[in-house]
Amino acid sequence: MMCCYMIIMCLCCHHGWQSDVLLQCFRYDIKLNNAILAEEKHLPMYDELASKGNVEYIAGGATQNSIRVAQWMLQIPGATSYMGCIGKDKFGEEMKKNAQAAGVNARYYEDEAAPTGTCAVCVVGGERSLVANLSAANCYKSEHLKRLENWALVEKAKYIYIAGFFLTVSPDSIQLVAEHAAANKKVFLMNLSAPFICEFFRDAQEKVLLYVDYIFGNETEARIFAKVRGWETENVEEIALKISQLPLASGKQKRIAVITQGADPVVVAEDGQVKTFPVILLPKEKLVDTNGAGDAFVGGFLSQLVQQKGIEDCVKAGCYAANVIIQRSGCTYPEKPDFN
Repeated sequence: MMCCYMIIMCLCCHHGWQSDVLLQCFRYDIKLNNAILAEEKHLPMYDELASKGNVEYIAGGATQNSIRVAQWMLQIPGATSYMGCIGKDKFGEEMKKNAQAAGVNARYYEDEAAPTGTCAVCVVGGERSLVANLSAANCYKSEHLKRLENWALVEKAKYIYIAGFFLTVSPDSIQLVAEHAAANKKVFLMNLSAPFICEFFRDAQEKVLLYVDYIFGNETEARIFAKVRGWETENVEEIALKISQLPLASGKQKRIAVITQGADPVVVAEDGQVKTFPVILLPKEKLVDTNGAGDAFVGGFLSQLVQQKGIEDCVKAGCYAANVIIQRSGCTYPEKPDFN
């Protein structure tokens, strides 16, 4: 439930450009393989990136990426719905067109004052760093969710996914949906999303985690999650198990923790046990951009979960989707999947 246009500067081949972006990363205090919210010092970077000749504009936002990928994997028009906030501007109009073309039933709250959010994605040698200027994405109101035509989508949904980034925007909206899912025995899924969410939004995260059936994250986020809680381990399997065993709201049966580790195996903790699943290894020369890989993994996972497939099939689909996305710029994909 967050909408951003991604301004992507992909520098995988041209050494002069790569040096330029490395200089920008240093100047704006940006670390690779990270995601942060834009501060005042980052704002000039958007115009600077947009002035480059090799910039791409791609509709994004973490949750929207995952839903678009799930929709692509399912190949059933209107199988998915999405809510978020955009501005009344050209990027907002393009966002609506993009969602429609993807087959997603998007219901956007359109903010009158703020422009559609943008996210600068700097890519160096396949590694990405995200700097999000949320703008309208930071303006979502739960009143939009409560509108009869929108709440009807929540009522209709059997599986509900929200990225952890939305904790910075409208935790009351998340709580409404989480409690609805628990009361109606629906599957509620969430993502750790970024280290800063685990560090600085711990209270909001713990409040909603009570209702989460499936929690996703990567190894960096998992280790920060553990560090903040004083768990004296950096072992991802141990951390995944601990996360899966955190308290649940009354009526919830169990939680499944799914932690990705880049090229290393996916860790799944469930029912007091930990399993690992290999990913699809990709030759380094085929790697274009890791941006959106985690979102794509979730989308692929969801596409099988909603069909009531087992964990192994869900992880396999997630790995397939992520593998497709990292061979392309941004969270994009071919016309149809060839997943079996």
